[in-house]
Amino acid sequence: MCNRLTCSILLALSATLAGCATAPADTRPAVAATAVAQDESARLNAWFDEQYEQSLQFSPMRMTMLGRKDLQDQLEDASEAATRARLEWMRRSVAQMEAQFDYQRLDEDTRLSWQLWKRQYERARDGEAFRDHGYPFTQFGGTHSFLPTFLINFHKVEAEADYLAYISRLRAVPVLVEQTLERARASSAKDIRAPRFAFDGVIDQARRVITGAPFTEGDDSALWADAQAKADALVEKGVIDAARGAALKQQAREALEQQLRPAYDAIIAYAEGERGKAPTNPSGVGTTHPGGEAFYNWQIAQHTTTDMSAEQIHQLGLSEVARLRGEMEALKQQVGFDGDLQAFFRFIATDPQFKYPDTDAGRQAYIDDATAAIDTIRKVLPQYFGLLPKAELVVRRVEPFREQPGAAQHYYPGTPDGSRPGIYYAHLSDMNAMPKPELEVIAYHEGLPGHHMQISIAQELTGVPKFRTQMGSTAYSEGWGLYSEWLAKEMPGTYQDPYSEYGRLTSEMWRAIRLVVDTGMHAKGWTEEQAVAYFLANSSIPETAVRSEVQRYLVMPGQATAYKVGMIRIQQLRARAESELGDRFDIRGFHDTVLGGGAMPLDLLEQRVERWIAARKAG
Repeated sequence: MCNRLTCSILLALSATLAGCATAPADTRPAVAATAVAQDESARLNAWFDEQYEQSLQFSPMRMTMLGRKDLQDQLEDASEAATRARLEWMRRSVAQMEAQFDYQRLDEDTRLSWQLWKRQYERARDGEAFRDHGYPFTQFGGTHSFLPTFLINFHKVEAEADYLAYISRLRAVPVLVEQTLERARASSAKDIRAPRFAFDGVIDQARRVITGAPFTEGDDSALWADAQAKADALVEKGVIDAARGAALKQQAREALEQQLRPAYDAIIAYAEGERGKAPTNPSGVGTTHPGGEAFYNWQIAQHTTTDMSAEQIHQLGLSEVARLRGEMEALKQQVGFDGDLQAFFRFIATDPQFKYPDTDAGRQAYIDDATAAIDTIRKVLPQYFGLLPKAELVVRRVEPFREQPGAAQHYYPGTPDGSRPGIYYAHLSDMNAMPKPELEVIAYHEGLPGHHMQISIAQELTGVPKFRTQMGSTAYSEGWGLYSEWLAKEMPGTYQDPYSEYGRLTSEMWRAIRLVVDTGMHAKGWTEEQAVAYFLANSSIPETAVRSEVQRYLVMPGQATAYKVGMIRIQQLRARAESELGDRFDIRGFHDTVLGGGAMPLDLLEQRVERWIAARKAG
């Protein structure tokens, strides 16, 4: 297929060759206009790449995650002054774009880039009013858990200079931690603090980071084991000799003991001081934060990229829960279960046939089965997609220092150049919280054709400004992940067992329940226990996982509403395309249109799909 610009030129040439009398008068202005758009778009796209490179200088850790070694001896500057400087840079960048380029002279795709660049700034600008409403440290994430993950998995050591940079980052930990603690203390001063369970999680995770050698007696801690392995690998490859390797390890050990440990002690002390002031059966931000209603409304607008109100999202959730209960009833009848839906839930939640052994062998079996499910999808991808990811995908267990029983599985992107694979992480400390019926659907969501496919394709895009290859949009990304679970049902070899289909329904029900309980807690004042009770009444998800989920929603207000909203919008766009195009509908073209522009707000995705439909109609 030709792109839009090439097609325009070819159509103009065809008209001329056909001998149409009015062709010279009609085509010259069109070609001239196309040339103007091409020139203005090329100028702006080059400018975008320059601006994106400047923006990366604010984030040494981001560059490392992209596989680059610029500023690799530094961590982020999380100070308030740095945050304001980044926002001011974004404001000036947008002002420069509007002053130096003409939106009306751009081609359609570059207009999309313009809108995305401006919206990034507007989102950051509007979020300034809610700077103190976030929770810098929670059981679900924060500096305390991300730093070890980052140093172990993302900081590559291929030369002595890389190891010295690693040591420099260890030595810089106290500054980043103190800057983050300053943000947390500012929130606490306004009586904005996370629930008690969040502080309990932070204390536990932080202690696990500094448990083991060289911090305490026992086996090596994860960080010390990694520091030794990185140095030993340099010695084994002949990059340095053994004496130099030993010296580098000693420097790393001293940094761990003298810089990192005191920083983690400070995190633990802060969390211990705050937990006694935090609620034990909390409700959401709408009732616990001063100005919390406005904060929550902003959060759902950012995450869903729609103008839906909390009440509209709540009602959507209730209707989706009712629909999915009906589908579960039908499946219950299909498998011949004698009992009501609640009894069916209990059967699946408790029967040993649906559990992996809570042993190392059981954990490996889970990883092997998830990998096999992904491999099944990989074989048929070309039937549904023209764009295919080049990056590899691996399934791994979450590192011990941040693993939580029943916590949600998640995905970490690989590097754009493919040097590091995408990673589907699974929490496997409690195998009772990892039921077999849900394995397939989670693998499709996190791996293929879900997050790994969407993010890898975005990172590998050519012909668009670099910033678009790294953009994020919750409703788009998580909507695609949930759509992928549904799409996988069309693919051969999936959901062969009716209980795996039940797992798919459970996963979709899970996201429908999210609409109800997230808005229930944050907009209607539901407590944690009310949300847990609603969740258990409408799913067979183990209580450990349910409680982990509800606690996640409490510390990440609004994020959970994006999944179902995004999925439904993508389904609606596909249904519209199928209806309007009929025999001209091409599933590969539709998916390439959705994925081929990178992540974006749902309204801009809708415009992109509408242009594709119009182009297909025009032949």
